[in-house]
Amino acid sequence: MTASLVAVLFLFAPAAAGPETRTWEVEGVKREAIVYAPSKSGTGKAPLVFDFHGHGGTARHAARVHHIHETWPEAVVVYMQGLNTPGRLTDPEGKKSGWQSGPGDQNDRDLKFFDAVLASMRKDFAIDDKRIYSTGHSNGGGFTYLLWAKRGDTFAAFAPVAAAAGPYFLEAKAKPLFHAASESDPLVTMAMQQRTIDRVKKLNGCDGPAAEWAKGCQQFPSKTGTPVVVYLHGEGHKYPATTPALIVKFFQEHPKQGPRD
Repeated sequence: MTASLVAVLFLFAPAAAGPETRTWEVEGVKREAIVYAPSKSGTGKAPLVFDFHGHGGTARHAARVHHIHETWPEAVVVYMQGLNTPGRLTDPEGKKSGWQSGPGDQNDRDLKFFDAVLASMRKDFAIDDKRIYSTGHSNGGGFTYLLWAKRGDTFAAFAPVAAAAGPYFLEAKAKPLFHAASESDPLVTMAMQQRTIDRVKKLNGCDGPAAEWAKGCQQFPSKTGTPVVVYLHGEGHKYPATTPALIVKFFQEHPKQGPRD
């Protein structure tokens, strides 16, 4: 992506602990995200977490409900705002905000948006490149899987909630996964999510017996250091209040592996 395609508009004050709505222009389209700088000093450079709302959601709602920035105050947390997008399961006319479902959709506008924001975060903060993560709910979780397939080398680990990956995921490389799901999900059914979980377990070489990782969570170990943790809850398609702490715990346990790790 060339500089002419993405011009970053710095419409914000110097980094602060509170939320800042930042604006980018990506191929002539205004895009927004809410950025939380670290509110607590950590050791070394800061982790970076990208969070994606579900279809019909907003960055503001995700910040309030997911509150990753409160759970991990040493991290830079970015809640991205989607554009009106046709949904695969609902809203086929695209009257609500969301994220591209596969490579090439909407001319990859959301992948380009991610690229622009990542470049800004690296410029504006001292980011630890070994601790960059993505999480999201529903359609936002699906976009997290797409980022894994298309931008996987950037990330240390992923944590989709109530989501499934598409055929594009065949391009993905092994990475640690935390996946939250419900057997009573009426929209992204457990069968859909289980197919994705099984695909990741095969990709990651998770062939050993599962063990309890946290309450409600089973961890499938991997000889390559890329385990899969599955959190089963009973709240259907909702984003459970217990999820942020589990996601942050998982991310904190999994910095990016180096060539000899």
